[in-house]
Amino acid sequence: MQLNDLRPAEGSRKNRKRVGRGNSSGNGTTAGRGTKGQLSRSGGGKGAGFEGGQNPLAMRLPKLPGFTNHNRIQYAPVNIARLEACFNDGDVVDGATLVEKGVIKKATQPVKVLGDGELTKALTVKVDKVSASAQAKIEAAGGKVD
Repeated sequence: MQLNDLRPAEGSRKNRKRVGRGNSSGNGTTAGRGTKGQLSRSGGGKGAGFEGGQNPLAMRLPKLPGFTNHNRIQYAPVNIARLEACFNDGDVVDGATLVEKGVIKKATQPVKVLGDGELTKALTVKVDKVSASAQAKIEAAGGKVD
C-alpha cells in the first residue's frame, strides 16, 4: 500500500450542497431559502443574541461588579519556609538576594514575607512588608526585620 492508495471509507465523505445551479438540481431559483422574508435575503438574519428588538440579555445584565483600583500594589508573597530553604544563617534577605536565589523575578517587585513554615536561621529581612506571624518567627530565631 502506498500513500496515494489511501482513500476515505466509502460513504464517510459527502459533497457539499451546491445551491442556485438551476431548477433541475432541486435547489435552484430560491436556493433552498424559501420565498421572501429576512432570512431569504443576502446578508439577512440578525446576529447571535438578537431578541427581536427586546433589550438582549447581555445588555440587561450589569457589566462587572465593583471596580478595579489601578493604584493597588501587588506584593509577591514569600513564605518563611522558602527563606529557610534558600538562605543561610546570618544572610540578608532583600529584593536583590531574592532575585539571585530565584524566589522572585524582579528586584523592584514589592515583597511581603508571610508566616507559613518554620525558621531556624537568624536572618536580617529587608523587604516591603512582613506579616505579624512572620516577624514573630524571624525574631524568635534570632533574626531581625528592618
